[in-house]
Amino acid sequence: MPARTAAISKIGRVCVTVSDTERALAFYAGALGFEKVVDVPMGEGQRWVELAIPTGHGNEETTIALAPPPPGRPAGGSQTGICLDTDDAHAARAALEAAGADVDVEVSLMGEPVPPMFWVRDPDGNSLIVVQVTG
Repeated sequence: MPARTAAISKIGRVCVTVSDTERALAFYAGALGFEKVVDVPMGEGQRWVELAIPTGHGNEETTIALAPPPPGRPAGGSQTGICLDTDDAHAARAALEAAGADVDVEVSLMGEPVPPMFWVRDPDGNSLIVVQVTG
């Protein structure tokens, strides 16, 4: 076994850059149903906000952080690599579409072993994948 080079204990949060925290909160808390667990000032008129899946619905340890981009860089437009699990991709897609979210036209069905999935984009164009998981 290789020597451990860093004292990493878990994936604590993933960060998504946003241009408008309130608009992003409406998407992540409203459309996705996450709950705000951190909201602190971060410099001049900016905030660091973290959202989590509500307690009892999965991994409450990893959060999504909404933060301003680094100086001189635009917010959003990122393919985040974040995968959100659901037990019904079709129902999740329909609910997000009804909530006004930017979702793919249909759920991607590639066949086994690839699960049904679709992309959803936040108001800044950050893409997340919703994946149907079983058992």
